[in-house]
Amino acid sequence: MPTTAFRLVSALVIVAALGAAPAFAQGGAQGGAQQGGGGPPRGFVLPPLLMQSTAFEDGGIVPQKYAGRGGVQPAFTFSNAPEGTQTYAIIFHDLDVALQGGTGDVLHWMAWNIPAAANGIPEGKLPEGSVNGNNITGQPGYMGPGAPPGPRYHHYVFELYALNAKLDLPATATRAQLLAAMEGKTVAKAAYVGRFRGVPPPPQ
Repeated sequence: MPTTAFRLVSALVIVAALGAAPAFAQGGAQGGAQQGGGGPPRGFVLPPLLMQSTAFEDGGIVPQKYAGRGGVQPAFTFSNAPEGTQTYAIIFHDLDVALQGGTGDVLHWMAWNIPAAANGIPEGKLPEGSVNGNNITGQPGYMGPGAPPGPRYHHYVFELYALNAKLDLPATATRAQLLAAMEGKTVAKAAYVGRFRGVPPPPQ
């Protein structure tokens, strides 16, 4: 092959390779992009599990009704769970606290074995078959936000886990035990955030 023709072919090959690189990178970054020839998807494939409530907006202020130890457990609806979901678990905690110099925070509520068929939880109670775990006080059930008055709000997160199995855990299980039991069974996850800070007492 003449030298000029060889250089021309080489240049075309390089240009074609460079042109394909961005498309390859883009396909790898997008979860679910298919490889050539119908291969398996690359990257993350995240089911769009949704957790919604009429008690307060996601990221909004938690009303006093749902706050404190006597607060009412808010209602939630769950939707878009992946096929095969059998139960749900919820962990509710205050992110803005570091306990005893460590990374642990305040656990306000845990619940698991919430039936998938229920598609949510009603206000003030759980569907039949659900398990109410212990909160940080060692008592079972929901404990509402209780941040003191101050310059900023605490962020309270409801973590929702969709599971493909029912958990064999006693009601006295710890958060660490619940998380360990969910390993390998979690098919989707969602979160809902409420903000809260205490109201200063009226001046004397």
